[in-house]
Amino acid sequence: MRKVDMTRFDLLKGTVTETCDIVAEEVPLRIVLNNIYTSIVWCSPSQFKELTTGFLYAEEILHNVDEIDSITTDEKENICNIQLKADIDLDSRLENRRGGARVVPLIKNSTSAYQHDDKITPVTSDLTVNAQTILDAINQINEKAEGFKKTGGLHDSGIFKADGTLIAFSEDVGRHNTVDKVIGKGILTKIDFTQCFLIITGRVPGDMIYKAAKAGLPIVASVAAVLNSGIISAQKANITLAGFIREKHINIYTHPKRIIL
Repeated sequence: MRKVDMTRFDLLKGTVTETCDIVAEEVPLRIVLNNIYTSIVWCSPSQFKELTTGFLYAEEILHNVDEIDSITTDEKENICNIQLKADIDLDSRLENRRGGARVVPLIKNSTSAYQHDDKITPVTSDLTVNAQTILDAINQINEKAEGFKKTGGLHDSGIFKADGTLIAFSEDVGRHNTVDKVIGKGILTKIDFTQCFLIITGRVPGDMIYKAAKAGLPIVASVAAVLNSGIISAQKANITLAGFIREKHINIYTHPKRIIL
């Protein structure tokens, strides 16, 4: 977060005031893989290790935490260096990476919203969660969202256990980054994603569902809207997708049996 100068117009009072504001900060994180390959992710300047881990996992470059030889960050230069173990065929993984960009090539005449969405592995989980637990989790997210309270310019995500215990939280200017960060935290701490649920504050497209499915998260719930690509992907992935969570209302779009009234 940064303090900046601002001129405020008050049209009701007819006044002009010179003041300050707190704004969300965005930096280019340089992810350096095995000292050779570099990716740039624009993000908030926090949780670089978690973001890098979650991002490489979603891109199918990293398969599990045991493949990491070392991971270090330089927060002044916005760099995360990650070394994978020597027996990993990195060239092959980079060639077959998912490529989770917003503009993707057409694959065999597929109308899938995102590359490799047609290859989503359905999530297997017996998890059920009480609806009130999900509402309480939203409240926890709102209480922890200090960056959003100060700037209004950040998204938030959290991973919770079935009883509502928060085990990973993130804030970022990018809603996809928040998901990468909490999944990355879960990978680094070896949590069982199949017994957890994901809460986010942004819209839910298919690409975000893919990240959840890759980790094995059975429930994704958002205070915001879900997109039709998110519904299609969640249906394929056997993920319970909920949106527009407000006070005592939850809209469930796919696989509703995991959420118990």
